[in-house]
Amino acid sequence: MTARSPVPAPPPESAASRGLTRRHLLGTGLAGAGALLAAGSLSGCASPASASDPSALSVWDLFQGGDGMLMDEMIEAVSHDGRGFDVDRTILDWGPSYYTKLAMSAAGGRASDVAVLHLSRLAGYAPGGLLDPFDLDLLAEFGVTEKDFTPAVWARTKHDGTVYAIPLDVHPFIVFYDKEAAGTAGLLDPSGELAPMGSPEALLEAGRGLAKATGGAGILFGHVTDTAQNWRQFAAFYAQTGAEFTLPDGGPPRIDVDAAVRVVSFMQQLFDGRTNPNNLDYNGALAAFTAGRGGMAMLGEWELPTLKKSGVPLGAAPFPQVFDRPAVYTDSHSFVLPHQDDPDPARRREAHRYVAEMIKQSLTWASAGHIPAYQPVLAKPEYAALEPQSSYADAGKVAVLDPPNWFTGAASNFQNRMCQPLQSALLGNTTAEKAVRQMVREADTLLRQPNPVA
Repeated sequence: MTARSPVPAPPPESAASRGLTRRHLLGTGLAGAGALLAAGSLSGCASPASASDPSALSVWDLFQGGDGMLMDEMIEAVSHDGRGFDVDRTILDWGPSYYTKLAMSAAGGRASDVAVLHLSRLAGYAPGGLLDPFDLDLLAEFGVTEKDFTPAVWARTKHDGTVYAIPLDVHPFIVFYDKEAAGTAGLLDPSGELAPMGSPEALLEAGRGLAKATGGAGILFGHVTDTAQNWRQFAAFYAQTGAEFTLPDGGPPRIDVDAAVRVVSFMQQLFDGRTNPNNLDYNGALAAFTAGRGGMAMLGEWELPTLKKSGVPLGAAPFPQVFDRPAVYTDSHSFVLPHQDDPDPARRREAHRYVAEMIKQSLTWASAGHIPAYQPVLAKPEYAALEPQSSYADAGKVAVLDPPNWFTGAASNFQNRMCQPLQSALLGNTTAEKAVRQMVREADTLLRQPNPVA
């Protein structure tokens, strides 16, 4: 299904020749968001920089630090191509507060022209009318079509058959490894990359080999008090079993308990507290790996810039397949069109052009470790030359996101509630069977809660 909107002719060259970018940083927490919303400030601050210039676009995202600078670089690139944009960029803190502000601004009908949304959060926004659909014919006019994305990722851009998000990247949960230690442990293939595992026993043996090679730990995984790490690992292994994990509205959750117990039991074996520590927090695992006290670390690819500075002879690979089929837990930063009550057709056209031009700049975005979702960029020789990024590029083909529902996705309470029983199991405080039963109960409780934007 193609969503249509009135589309006028392109704006005159002079309307978009300035290429200016204004940057705003809103760092209020959730309580601060409530105060802003009560005052109606969010709707007003999202208004376009210039009502007379269709190329003057307001954009919201959550990219700070190195990612924020890369986003600025990409905006500069598309704003100086002869017919660029005048971008008013607002940067908000990552986390629940971002999604609260985005929802409330869209509910007011005067949101930004373009915003960034984790694809895993789409099910909480598109059904409630908080997003407007993309016009696929218009995107095609600007050189972007469905065939430019992997089916695994594109399938999650839709609600009721209509596309509401255009992916910028895929950012998977992967493994980084010390190439020297992996070579000593006999884990590399003839090309010098991490060889496939293929079974739970092979990954357990790899941990033992890496521990011997480093004189420290084998595989590092920081999960204690973290609100997402245990879920990322569980979701990857569980998807590899081929079992179903769905959350139909009203419940009950559809979870293969036997497969889930098998996965949690394996996680307990893997992180036994001896070969591979079972009690590390996120920063502890990261610090141990960068200090050479472990041969492999299970982390998000977004840690690549930090790891490159460590001096570790760094390799990277998609999350190892140990069960029946390949699957890698991922998410995707995607562009969306927050709902506007009466969008200007010319500005909406320019918003489509902006999204198309930005995803074509994703080779710049890849320098931080993110996998470009736009396949023509992924196919470039310049991407193939990126190391170790190109080593885990295939993760996008077997991407697995959170099961869709309004309460799931990045920075969600769902991930936190799944992590708590998993943490107890890894720390030896409960059995795999009890942990899985608790996960089922938590999912069922969430499914019984009313959708606040339904």
